[in-house]
Amino acid sequence: MISTRFSRTILRGLLGGGALCLAFSLPSVAQVQSSTAVEHGPAAKDVTVQRGEIVYISGNSVVLKMEDGSLRQFDNVPESLTFMVDGQPVNINNAKVGMKLEKQTVRTTTPKTVTTVETVTGKVWHVNPPNSVILTLENGENQQFKIPKGQKFTIDGRQTDAWGLKKGMNVSAQRVVEVPSTVVAEQVSRTGSAPPPPAPPKQDVPILIVMAAPTPAPAAEPAAEAAPAALPKTASNVPLIGLLGALFCAFALIARAIRMTTTRFAGLTRG
Repeated sequence: MISTRFSRTILRGLLGGGALCLAFSLPSVAQVQSSTAVEHGPAAKDVTVQRGEIVYISGNSVVLKMEDGSLRQFDNVPESLTFMVDGQPVNINNAKVGMKLEKQTVRTTTPKTVTTVETVTGKVWHVNPPNSVILTLENGENQQFKIPKGQKFTIDGRQTDAWGLKKGMNVSAQRVVEVPSTVVAEQVSRTGSAPPPPAPPKQDVPILIVMAAPTPAPAAEPAAEAAPAALPKTASNVPLIGLLGALFCAFALIARAIRMTTTRFAGLTRG
């Protein structure tokens, strides 16, 4: 029994969708056995945190002030978008200016390889090298398969191409397809905190007002009086002249009295 095993790389098209069944297409599919295995690589996580404070709300539009001080406007915010604030869901309808919001996104990236192995067993019924081969499957049906360009076959331990296939050879063909892909999963959590309550109004408390006595202004020093250019004229010379005249008159009267007394005394002495 001659067994032929197709290599992983060059047997991509042997069992591909281009295969054409010469006799019975649907029943022959059951002769192709397929198995799939999934292998995951190490996952990588990336955490992104965005924080902002609501500074403006109008309808379904909101403006946030981010941590770096920039302003970001979000329009048409759906009502289904909620943040957990103090244990309660808050959406665009009951959000308030001053609320601080935080969005945390955990992105997990996992490489994945899906390996599919398809196997078919049959006997060469007809070969058209290097393009196609018709195999008689185990249920007696014939099915045509395309041969990929450059396909090599191993027969009795030696390599050959499609030209080495002969009618009557038992062939076991296998195709292995590896499809690498990347699985990205995101987990988003949205939280926030309500704005602080307004400060309560101050109660009326009597206020003791102490009035400080005003500090007296320093007395201004009197300005030095300027010396008068001439003494003021306070009295007239007329009284002085009158006084001198009276004195002179008195002296004259006294002198006359003395003269008259002297003359009288002299007369008495002569007689």
